[in-house]
Amino acid sequence: MNKIDHMTYLSDMEVLENSDIGEQVVSRMKAYDYNAYSSDDVKRALEAEYPSAEDFGALLSLAAEPFLEQMAAKASVETAKHFGNSVCLFTPLYISNYCENYCVYCGFNCHNKIRRAKLDEDGIRREMEAIAKTGMEEILILTGESRKQSSVEYIGKACEIAREYFKNIGIEVYPMNSDEYAYVHSCGADYVTVFQETYDNDRYETLHLGGHKRIFPYRLNAQERAIRGGMRGVAFAALMGLSDFRKDAYAVGTHAYLLQRKYPHAEISFSCPRLRPIVNNDKINPKDVHERQLLQVMCAYRIFMPFAGLTISTRERAGFRDNVIGMCATKISAGVSTGIGSHTEEDSLGDNQFEICDPRSLDEIIAAIREKGLQPVLNDYVYVGK
Repeated sequence: MNKIDHMTYLSDMEVLENSDIGEQVVSRMKAYDYNAYSSDDVKRALEAEYPSAEDFGALLSLAAEPFLEQMAAKASVETAKHFGNSVCLFTPLYISNYCENYCVYCGFNCHNKIRRAKLDEDGIRREMEAIAKTGMEEILILTGESRKQSSVEYIGKACEIAREYFKNIGIEVYPMNSDEYAYVHSCGADYVTVFQETYDNDRYETLHLGGHKRIFPYRLNAQERAIRGGMRGVAFAALMGLSDFRKDAYAVGTHAYLLQRKYPHAEISFSCPRLRPIVNNDKINPKDVHERQLLQVMCAYRIFMPFAGLTISTRERAGFRDNVIGMCATKISAGVSTGIGSHTEEDSLGDNQFEICDPRSLDEIIAAIREKGLQPVLNDYVYVGK
């Protein structure tokens, strides 16, 4: 295989002018040493009214592990201060699983022999109607990363249809140029989620062997292009378990922090996905990232950026998800399937991207939220007519 240079932009990729945020993030991550902190550093971080980037590093360090209970307590206070007792709900909808990338850890990768499928406009509408009937008001539209099978126009049409049924619309698709994000935003998309997967560019190169996704800096700057394209919000994540999760988590927080400072109007949020088994490779799992480490990362995000949203994925078991809502997580998915057409078909048309761990319905998740004395929120945004 003739591999393209993973650090060189392709001809159709927009290079952002007047931005060095990507370079800053990588530089700071490389300099971050989570072994260099002491328990006193962690205590200072927990006592800080406005935690610094250095405090954030301390909260992610090995020295912070014995302080997890105190971190959880402070995270709970910050969550209540900025979000009250509300927990937002959404569901993802996969409309295509065709992909042109060769990512060794992903069930959609182009060399994995799975059932491929793509919903047409009628299929998208049927799926959205079925989801809307459950009471859901926010949807996240996902595709495999194939511009050929899922063009910008195709994603835009899905957003237009979604606007008929839902109040909030997110997309988690391949990275786009600023003008393409502007187009999809005009079709109804409110926010963009991009998993950088790992911020370690050397590790990134070994995991992404082909396709547009191989180009590390283009993906790294996707959120900034989305903001410049007019998106109201952007979400950040690394796939925990691909590389050193502490350094990746530090990079995620740094990335979000720097963009928030540059674009204070943008709504910032985090996801904390761990590796899950995939079709034809059930050995893929978060071997070195256990629930205590995941909770440490989530609490560190909340304490460092207390006003940012934080989503807990169905990659995690129901009990863990229920424990972190209200403590640090502010958003939870429900009624989830990662297959194609699975909301209206008895058997999904296309295979799942990964195995989910919490298959509960919207009603079951709402009941779990209320049982904790929290308030389920189906929509937190109101559009004012022109």
